[in-house]
Amino acid sequence: MRLVGTSAPRAEGEAKLTGRARYVDDLPLTDFLWGLTVRSTIPYGRILSVDFDAGADWSGVTIVTAKDVPGKNVVVLLEQDQPILAADRVMHREEPIVLLAHRDRDRLWELASRVRIEYERWEPVLDIDASLALEQRLFKDDNVFKAIRIDKGDVEAAFARAARVFERTYETGLQEQAYIENQGMVATWDAAAGRLEVVGSMQCPYYVLKGLCPIMGLAPEKVVVEQAATGGAFGGKEDYPTILAAHASLLSYKSGKTVKMIYDRVEDLVATTKRHPCRTRIRTALDASGSILAMDVDATMDGGAYCTLSPVVLSRGTIHAGGPYNFENIRVESRVVATNTPPNGAFRGFGAPQTIFAMERHMDNLARELGRAPHELREEYLLRPGQTTAFSQNVGDDVYALDIQREAVARTRFEERRRECEEFNRSSRWERRGIGLATFLHGAGFTGNGEVVLDSRLKVDVTADGFVQIYSANTEMGQGKDTTFSQIAADSMGLPMARVRIITPNTARVPNSGPTVASRTAMVVGYLVQEACGAVRKALEAHAGRTWRDPDDFASLAAAHHRERGALEGWSRYEPPPGKVWDDKVYRGAAYGAYAWACYVAAVRVRLDTLEVTVESFDAFQEVGRVLNPVIAEGQIEGGVVQGIGYALCEEVKMRDGVMANANFTNYIIPTFADVPEVKVHFAERPYPFGPFGAKGIGELPMDGPGPALASALTHALGVEVNRIPATPEHLLELLGNE
Repeated sequence: MRLVGTSAPRAEGEAKLTGRARYVDDLPLTDFLWGLTVRSTIPYGRILSVDFDAGADWSGVTIVTAKDVPGKNVVVLLEQDQPILAADRVMHREEPIVLLAHRDRDRLWELASRVRIEYERWEPVLDIDASLALEQRLFKDDNVFKAIRIDKGDVEAAFARAARVFERTYETGLQEQAYIENQGMVATWDAAAGRLEVVGSMQCPYYVLKGLCPIMGLAPEKVVVEQAATGGAFGGKEDYPTILAAHASLLSYKSGKTVKMIYDRVEDLVATTKRHPCRTRIRTALDASGSILAMDVDATMDGGAYCTLSPVVLSRGTIHAGGPYNFENIRVESRVVATNTPPNGAFRGFGAPQTIFAMERHMDNLARELGRAPHELREEYLLRPGQTTAFSQNVGDDVYALDIQREAVARTRFEERRRECEEFNRSSRWERRGIGLATFLHGAGFTGNGEVVLDSRLKVDVTADGFVQIYSANTEMGQGKDTTFSQIAADSMGLPMARVRIITPNTARVPNSGPTVASRTAMVVGYLVQEACGAVRKALEAHAGRTWRDPDDFASLAAAHHRERGALEGWSRYEPPPGKVWDDKVYRGAAYGAYAWACYVAAVRVRLDTLEVTVESFDAFQEVGRVLNPVIAEGQIEGGVVQGIGYALCEEVKMRDGVMANANFTNYIIPTFADVPEVKVHFAERPYPFGPFGAKGIGELPMDGPGPALASALTHALGVEVNRIPATPEHLLELLGNE
């Protein structure tokens, strides 16, 4: 290997630096219309009438309502419960009802205010408790989108013989993805050809294709979806782009013109999906000596008005709820419920940050209750080789939680610094200091049989002039996918990166290699790149009777193959690792092929007059298989940690009457460089045999640890349990006031 393991320059870096990269709002359009959405102003009720002010000039305006949908008025995801345009009732504030298109965007905004919608208002369900109490039936008979139960051992018997029970409740709030580039789509309907083309900011082109076909009443071969350069996503451009693509397509279909829809920041914040809020109760059965007999975990997430991806978010959250621990007896019961708030969906971590926060805070609180150091209690229960998780997966030898925690404790001088903080706090009048840690794991790839169901395929070909081309539906959105794929391909072929080209994700050109989500791109699809390149290399070497000496020699051998044999292609298809079996009915078995293991250590300083929190240091230790590109991998960890700091300390979504009330970056506070310390990233490398050159997935991992590590540090500093995030100054004041 010459490139894998090195910090090779980013493949798309020059295009972005020079401005050649075209984001959706940069696309050169001439004859097009702007699109705009008219949304509900109430959280729950019946639509009585939709009127268009007769005093306004509606000439040249395209108007689309639910009756104009040529196919099915439904967003096809896990449940077909969400209309693409509300027809008779609204389930949440900001639900789309009417679409408008016109050449003049300013005029559109004025005309939107002239659409009069009358409602019969119903009493909304705005929180988990009201949903569970069935104050209104929003989804089926119980308001539950999905419920899961995991059992290991005999929890009831363990509680029956317990000397005492320790119980706490933990809460995590909504979080906005806060990508730099707002949601945007361009749609063009060619009536003569009966063909629809969509280009936009997205993570998953084939998701958009799958969603558009039933709405537009078109066969898949009549729809083409292409990703434009995408300025960040973090899950927010996984499921939601289907809705925006459909809206632009409906306007284009009716007008016969290309339609461009770009949300402004406020619309993006109020209307699109966010991280699910979660409330988790954990009860622990202890014997007389303080040993853990059993864990009973009960988690409830708020899914919002429609199902979207809530069941699979809940699934990952449930599976990660037991943490990296070997509890002899554990039960996890979970559910995600409906409320009259905008639907929640995918966000980096996908349910795991919520339940990992609860378990890690609980282990800290339990250690405090027992008079033990937090790392010492964890060490007693961390998984060892051959032990089983809460869902009965035998981890075999691929388990490094104990090693990672011991390394983190030693290298950060954790015990010594705890004592230093406590000594400082005894003498300081105006400040308090604390240090905390979180130890956790994150499964890479789709849960359970998900990767088998996806059946991902990937193609590599070689041009006659000697360039290797990778055809994949996986998208570049700032995470470095183009670069790592290029490194894998170049080393697999024995060529420089300059000889590798990444084909733009376009559903008419690339096979379905699955979505760019779930920490799967580098590990799962990168392995397909390696395999497809191996097939191409084998075919070319067989034809030539030898390998190549250098890039020019490779080009001459490729040219000869094209002349004598024709096209040179290699294909690969996902195959599950041997011996990995998952039972989705009882939630037992091998949930993931591989896990990344981590321990994060955070130190904080708190001013007692303002309760302002300063993160003084942050160390992130993780085992991730093989590091493909150190700079990119470090950037993934650093970026995830910063998002996690925001989740823990300041990113508070304020809901009022079922909608985000602080929908701007003045009042929704995200961390800046002034708010974060240097994030020290430490990698341990133990190659995974079914990842490219041994790599595992790491994209979501760093989102899991900052919340519990920082809450642990705040608890250590202030002497009060911080069991809810974000831990804003107002929340800390409330906690201190209760002591």
